[in-house]
Amino acid sequence: MFNKNMFRAQMVLKGITARELSEKLGINESTLYRKINADGSFTREEINQLIVILDISDPRAIFFSDELA
Repeated sequence: MFNKNMFRAQMVLKGITARELSEKLGINESTLYRKINADGSFTREEINQLIVILDISDPRAIFFSDELA
C-alpha cells in the first residue's frame, strides 16, 4: 500500500514542490495529485524516477508499505 504521508514528507525534506516534481516526471500536476491521493498508482518507471529525484533510501517504506496512510 502506498504511504502518501511518507511520500509528501520526502518531498518536503528535498524541498521539491508538486509542480517541480510533475515537470521532472513529465506528467501533469493534476495527474501527480491524483496518483498521490488515490492509491499511489505510479508506473515502475515513475517509481524509479521518484527514487532518484527524491533520493528515497527505502522505497519499500513508501511504495509498498503495509501501513495505511
